[in-house]
Parts: sequence; structure tokens; C-alpha cells
Amino acid sequence: MNKTKIFGHRGSMGSLPENTLLGFRHALECGVDGIELDVQLTKDGEVVVIHDETIDRTTDGTGYVKDFTLNELRQFSAGVTFSTFELFDEAEWKLERIPTLEEVLHLISPFQIELNIELKTTLFPYEGIEEKVLKIVNQFDYADKVIYSSFHLPSILKLKKIEPNVKIAWLLEEELIRPSEYVQSLELEGLHLHKDLLLKDRISADDFSIRVWTVNDEKEIEQLLNKNNIDVIMTDFPKEAISLRNIRDNIYIEKNIDCFG
Repeated sequence: MNKTKIFGHRGSMGSLPENTLLGFRHALECGVDGIELDVQLTKDGEVVVIHDETIDRTTDGTGYVKDFTLNELRQFSAGVTFSTFELFDEAEWKLERIPTLEEVLHLISPFQIELNIELKTTLFPYEGIEEKVLKIVNQFDYADKVIYSSFHLPSILKLKKIEPNVKIAWLLEEELIRPSEYVQSLELEGLHLHKDLLLKDRISADDFSIRVWTVNDEKEIEQLLNKNNIDVIMTDFPKEAISLRNIRDNIYIEKNIDCFG
């Protein structure tokens, strides 16, 4: 039976503040196989974990990430704007800050789970971000657990040029004709595909890794769990996805006991 891995998308962003240590801790407690996060650079060249190029949506501040130093970003809460969430705890969540990649690796490294680092370099080039990210990952001796991805193909190809052994994956929303040829010629480890491409069977492969994003609907998770060519499902609700996978696995085991027992 195919063992599909469950990755927490930006931690547990369906239930807790996205790309925060609070959300990553929750994902770890849920038993995720991996975590997906996004990285950008501050004005003073620090690698921080945040999805949007601005801090407006996820913090109580406003402006571009690139226009703040790390210390300046620390003045904003990365949790207080998520007050509509059921688990919202104002006293705790308002203390959350945009974390650095180093802080996240310090948190997850004892668990030795996989880590998908997405480089957000489509809008801004963030000169030197590739070298900085690799240095931090190597500092924690975590290279064998990391998959690097981006919509911006030059970024992941640059990573491969700097360190030929890194695992890189191209993020795609649109159908790719003859995907295996791209994977082979670009030396990709895999493709990170929008869920609709898999749900509609528009892409399939046996010779490279497929990780699908972002799947939150229960029926869609179940449908993708039953496909044999998907390595990872990324979801905003890792606890629920893991529960669905466990149910699927138990049914499979019970059927085999009935057949051979």
C-alpha cells in the first residue's frame, strides 16, 4: 500500500497562525511527516518565514517584508490578526512573531521530519537568498530532509548549481506536457502540483515525486490518498488529514487480515 505523507501547509494554517512557531508546534503535535513554509529576506538580509511579500495580511503591521530589518519586524504580532479562528487565544497569539528560518529549524530538527522550503522569489529577486538558506540548513545538518521549491524556476536551479545534491521541485498550477522530460532535463527531484491537476488526472508519473497542494476538502483528501503516484498531500488541516489516512490504513489492514488470516 502506498504510504502518502502528510505535510502541514505553512504549519497548520487552517487552525493556527500560518508560518509561525505556534503553528509549526501544532503540526508537530499532530504527527505530520513534514512541514511546508515560505522564506523571504529582510532589509538586513535575514531569512524570515512568511508567505506574502507584505506583512499586511498576517500581522498587525503594514509594508513590504524587504523594507524592514529583522528587529523592526519583531514589533509586529504574527498571531493577533487571526482572531476569527476557533482556537484563538489573544494573550498567547499576540506574542507570536514572524520567525526566522533558523528558529524553525531549531524547533523541528529534533523531530527529523521533512521540510519543504519554498523560495518566494517571483516578485522580488532577494539577491543571495539561495546561499543564505543553504547555509542555515547545513548549519543544522538537515540537508537530507529538505526539499526546495519555487514557482520561480531560476531560484531552484541556482540552488542545484551551488549544491548539486539538493532536492528541488518546481511549483506548478498549470498542466505540463511530457513532465518527465522537464524533470530529467532540469534535474528536478519532483513536481509540486496544484490539486486540480491530480484530481482531474491531468498529470501522472512513476519516475519522479509528486507533491500536491493545497488539499483541505475531506473527499478530495480521500480521493488523493487512494492514488498510487502521490508522495505528499499538503494541507491546512494536517490533524484531520492524518486521521483520514489512519482510517484508510486501518481499513486496508483489516481487509488483508480477512484475506490471509
